[in-house]
Amino acid sequence: MSLEVTGKLLVKYDTQNVNDRFRKREFVMELSEEINGNVYTNFAKMQLVQNKCDILDRFNEGDAIKVSFNIKGNRWERDGKVNYITNLDAWRIESASSTGQPSGNMQQNNSYQNMNNDGNRVPSNASNFYNPSPENVDDLPF
Repeated sequence: MSLEVTGKLLVKYDTQNVNDRFRKREFVMELSEEINGNVYTNFAKMQLVQNKCDILDRFNEGDAIKVSFNIKGNRWERDGKVNYITNLDAWRIESASSTGQPSGNMQQNNSYQNMNNDGNRVPSNASNFYNPSPENVDDLPF
């Protein structure tokens, strides 16, 4: 799932070499959104990993940026207790358009969902449910 968010680059952290095969660089975005005349501000900590860490060098704290990212999550168990961690893994950062205030609006990139299993385009408003034809009405959809 690919998402985009536009906001202000608030904090840039140094690259961390977690081990000899993994490195990451974290940053914080300030996301402001106006709802019914009230402005709500959120702060999102995101990360760049591996060869993407240097992307952030082009930007300064305070810059308006647009970030493309994926949500990644892991589950682990320690001492009989299950824990979860969620990361916002950025993979592209662009300068935000100067045509307006940065906003915290997120958009999902659904372009990959407009194809059926045969690789044919499907209208974006098409149902995701199984619609059997009259000849296979008793068949299971899998």
